[in-house]
Amino acid sequence: MIVIIDCGSSKTPLIESIIYEFMDTRVVPLFEFKRELHTDALGFVISGAPILITEVDTEPYLKQFEWLKTETLPVLGICFGHQMLGLTFGALSNRQREDRDWQIIETIADCPLFDKLPTEIELMEDHCEAISIPKDFIHVGVSDATVNEAMMHQNKPLYGVQFHPEVSGNHGVVILENFVHICERHSN
Repeated sequence: MIVIIDCGSSKTPLIESIIYEFMDTRVVPLFEFKRELHTDALGFVISGAPILITEVDTEPYLKQFEWLKTETLPVLGICFGHQMLGLTFGALSNRQREDRDWQIIETIADCPLFDKLPTEIELMEDHCEAISIPKDFIHVGVSDATVNEAMMHQNKPLYGVQFHPEVSGNHGVVILENFVHICERHSN
């Protein structure tokens, strides 16, 4: 079972429908999520959100994501989820030009999220903010528009992507399927 933490994105049902092809899912609204209630989870996905982290008080969100600091199961943060994962580990946020189109993402480090994919793939963006690479994270993906398109923790199964795999066609499906495989391998 993969628990999808719904941060209010209209794309969350698409994340759920793709992952459900490979594994059972449970969707939980962000502020109803309590980590200790999900002992049957094999992993977590944190959705995007219609929130600008440079314009809101991020404290209530960071408090809600405190559990990430000690999490041992795989976690995938998408867009806002990626940003929250980074901020939890000390990344800095910044405003940038709006990017709501396809971008060529280049992978610059080996990462199981991108297994079976070419080094350069076109994926869909929907953001106007970005984060730096936090300490203890490996920089995995970059585009002409955003430096930190993808990252992973050096020692823990924590992954973040700024783009939206759930609306990126077959390549996006492969990324979400790869995350399911990461969860399966981690549970064995």
